[in-house]
Parts: sequence; structure tokens; C-alpha cells
Amino acid sequence: MFKQALSFDDVLLRPQFSGIVSRSEVDLSVNVSTPRKMTLPIFSAPMDTVTGKKMVRSMFLAGGRGILHRYCSIDDQVKMVSKLQGSEVFAAVGVTDDWFERALTLVDAGVAGLCIDVAHGHHKTVLKAVRKLRKTLPYGIHLMAGNVATLEGFNALADAGADSARVGVGGGSICSTRIQTGHGIPTFQSVLECSRSDRDCLIIADGGIKNSGDIVKSLAAGADAVMVGRILAGTPESPGEVVWDQGRKMKVYRGMASPEAQIAWRGRVSSNEGVSRTIPVKGPAKEVLMVLEKGIRSGLSYSGARSILELQACADFITQTSAGAAESSTHIDR
Repeated sequence: MFKQALSFDDVLLRPQFSGIVSRSEVDLSVNVSTPRKMTLPIFSAPMDTVTGKKMVRSMFLAGGRGILHRYCSIDDQVKMVSKLQGSEVFAAVGVTDDWFERALTLVDAGVAGLCIDVAHGHHKTVLKAVRKLRKTLPYGIHLMAGNVATLEGFNALADAGADSARVGVGGGSICSTRIQTGHGIPTFQSVLECSRSDRDCLIIADGGIKNSGDIVKSLAAGADAVMVGRILAGTPESPGEVVWDQGRKMKVYRGMASPEAQIAWRGRVSSNEGVSRTIPVKGPAKEVLMVLEKGIRSGLSYSGARSILELQACADFITQTSAGAAESSTHIDR
């Protein structure tokens, strides 16, 4: 009845012989079937305190992709798209109300990809939406869907026509799904499970990723890319005004299922699966992404891997105890 599930802090990769002399030898590219390939395997989350037009541009210039949030009118979302190059924009849609009109309007505006953005992606309404869009979208438009936590959910999205699936339920730093519903799987374990799929669908690890080490573990476990929110929240490129709290510059970072977010974008609360917090303002997204990229490149070199596929082929995981996890973090002050 009970199965063991591992999280990022439960595992480490065993260092292996490396012939990599320079980190520049490492190729981090991801084929997302868009006019310009991704050279950094990171998406920014479609949250209204993470990804607006400024974040999309920064992600694109860094080699990743930003997904414009959907928590605004169709006109407002299209206006954001119109101020960007069509080849750099991914945009989110839901599965209720005007979702289909929104999707078609965004495609007409020139987006390179759509993301069906739903907390529980292994659901008939999501599968129906994926099938409908797959039949309707022009060739070359990338279709992402999610979120799912199991192999069955991943395969269902792939079979419906998704090009990529967001894998991870309840792992976000401002997500309370596991507390409120009792459901979820650690994201690392979900990626491991979904990596057993024989479907031609990209795995996007989403939730619980705190640093570049977690990104490397995600990629080694089978993810093609990751999605992050908190890591980029608080940068100048993230939407939202700066507020002052006890003399410190702060920005709001909130889950889209938090009461605050739901009231802001639809005027009512239908669930309570997220929280809203203020976090310190940090440096530009460009610098945050640069640090992440250096860490990922170093991570692949520790396994002697020059590409994500090589990392997945040679990855050798070990589990660690809580004492090992404590040793793995900086602990000079303890």
C-alpha cells in the first residue's frame, strides 16, 4: 500500500570521471520545436508575480522561455504579446470560460507556444482541451499542459497531443495543495516515474526547485527542462510594485490558488491551495539566470556529461540521510 517517494534533498549524484576542461563544452539546449531553440533548460512560471513581458524578454535573452500568465483579460494578454517578438513568447490559458477564444487570439498574435495551466492536469477537461487545441493549432505551435504527478497522467497528456507536460503537484514554495487536499508526490519522484514513459513528450519538472543543484537532479532524473517561480520572483523583471517592510524593499509573491490571487483576478475564492508572501527584492533576472546556468554546467561536468542526454545516460544517484542533507548545505554557522 505504501510506496517510498524521494525528494530533491533525499538524493545526490555520485561524482564521476570527467574529461570536461571548460564549462563551455557543456550543451544545455532543449528542442522545443520553436523557431529558436532553447539553450537554457528553464521556463519561468505563468504566475502574475513572476512572468510578464519583461520577464519573457529576459528569459529569452538568457536562452530560456517565459510563459506569460493568464490572470488578465484576453486584450491585456495580447497587448503583452504584441510588445514582444512572436518567436520568444509562450502564453498560458485555462480550460474554462473563454479559454479557447483566448488560445486562438494568442496564436493569431504570434505566440510560439501555449501552456494549458491547470493545477490538476490528469483531468478530463484538460485532456479534452489538449485534444481540441492539437486539432486546431497551426503546425509548429508548441503545446504544453499540466500539472501531473504520475506516469499515467503524463502518458494521458502525451497521448492527447501535448508536446510537453509540467510534472509536479503540490511542490511549489507557495503551494498548499498537499496540506489542503492530502494529495501530491515529491517532484523528484514524479520526474523519475514519468521518465519511464515511451511517449515523445518533454518532461518539465515543476515545483520544489530551490537552486541549480535541484535543477541538475531534475535533469538527471529525466526532465528535459524545469519551471521555476520563487527563484525569479522579486527581481526587477517580475510584475508587481515594490513595497517597503521594516526598511527593506519587498515584492509580493503569491500562489495563483491563494485567496489573494483569486480575488484579484476573478473576484471570488473557490479554493485555498496557495499562500501570498512578500519576499526581498533581488538583483536582475539576468544575473539570477547566469548563476543558475553556471551551476547547471558545473553539475553536468561533475558527471562527465556534455549534454542533458549524456547526463541522463550516466547519472548515478545515491540516497542520503537527514544528517547527510545537513552536511550537504552550508553549515558554518551551526
